Amino acid sequence: MAHPEYILTLSCLDQRGIVHRVSGFLADHGCNIIDSAQFGDAQSRLFFMRVHFSSEDAAVSDAALRADFGVLGDALQMNWQLHDAGKKPRVMLMVSKIGHCLNDLLFRYKSGLLPVEIPAIVSNHTDFYQLAASYNIPFHHLPLATGAPAEVKRAQEQRIMEIVDANQIDLVVLARYMQILSPEMCEALRGRAINIHHSFLPSFKGAKPYYQAHDRGVKLIGATAHFVTGDLDEGPIIEQGVERVDHSMGPDTLTAIGRDIECVVLARAVKWFTEHRILLNGHKTVIFN
Repeated sequence: MAHPEYILTLSCLDQRGIVHRVSGFLADHGCNIIDSAQFGDAQSRLFFMRVHFSSEDAAVSDAALRADFGVLGDALQMNWQLHDAGKKPRVMLMVSKIGHCLNDLLFRYKSGLLPVEIPAIVSNHTDFYQLAASYNIPFHHLPLATGAPAEVKRAQEQRIMEIVDANQIDLVVLARYMQILSPEMCEALRGRAINIHHSFLPSFKGAKPYYQAHDRGVKLIGATAHFVTGDLDEGPIIEQGVERVDHSMGPDTLTAIGRDIECVVLARAVKWFTEHRILLNGHKTVIFN
């Protein structure tokens, strides 16, 4: 009979004996460590740990495991989470009129490369409702006109959050959703919303950034996946990728290369989140690969 598996993530002030106390707790509760990783940040003086383990003592219930670890967590003033490794995270995708990241994530999901459930796709346009239907995923069209009044934007975002709550969403992915989220919505989704954009920022803002980059003769293009915060495109970075380009490549080629990088970088970030490999470290992240 397969034993239930868990992933424990934690952070706290670095101090002697954390690994010993955590591993001792798991051993005392009939758990077997499958893999473990830890990191101590000398700058922030914080300690981070991720432990994948199986619970092999049937007498120790899920509730007891969580309650008992809470005592240790309180003693060490930990920020900790215990995840059921067998539960697929529920992900909501948001998109506007550019669909390469959406298409890539849906393919990875359908082919089993991305172990998630996708109960909803939200868009402010109708361009990809047929794509959503081909995967049998509900598509929610929530239009928002350019320059819409604040009350209209609030109403649209309220509807988005209703979909998030109704579907028990663990992660929102802005797969080229070209609307700026309000500070209130950013706060409501803190730590569970990921965005993707080209890595030219703060240069080449606005429309057709790859055309602007081509005009300036750039030699490197890339993409950045990060957590969404109220500071536009400045949330904690999760993953980045780059490719060299040269003078022989036109702006359309740069755009195509850039979109490929965006797909790969975003997919990595989403996968790492769903595998509970990302821990926040102030305005940075710790990634346990």
